[in-house]
Amino acid sequence: MSSVSKSPWVIHYDGSSCNGCDIEVLAALTPLYDVERFGIINTGNPKHADIFLVTGSVNEQNIDVVKEIYDQMVEPKVVVACGICACSAGIFHDCYNIIGGVDKAIPVDVYVPGCAVRPEAIIDGVVQGLGILEEKSKALAASKKKGE
Repeated sequence: MSSVSKSPWVIHYDGSSCNGCDIEVLAALTPLYDVERFGIINTGNPKHADIFLVTGSVNEQNIDVVKEIYDQMVEPKVVVACGICACSAGIFHDCYNIIGGVDKAIPVDVYVPGCAVRPEAIIDGVVQGLGILEEKSKALAASKKKGE
């Protein structure tokens, strides 16, 4: 296990949800669920983040923000779509301004469905993301070594 997966930093962005999933993400950070036991720390700076946790769907107003946050993150990075709105736009998929789930803007590594998604499921999705982050880290190190 590398240092990347021992202490990953998460940046959370609430797209255009009803805030139900947003509240559940915050609940996962509380002492009851204690996501910090996995070494996970919430940050507000994309340049420090390893995992991009997105709730809510993508619309015309936030698609550029989602892409910009993703582009500011350094490699390797993992995207976790939390809630049915982030996965597929959910009940808002027929709205005039909704483009779709997060995967319409950026590549998603882990989908965590639910309405509202439970903190246990969010933690499970982030832990799955840790495995993907470890794989991406190894692949990036191998490609750098191969390029030398």
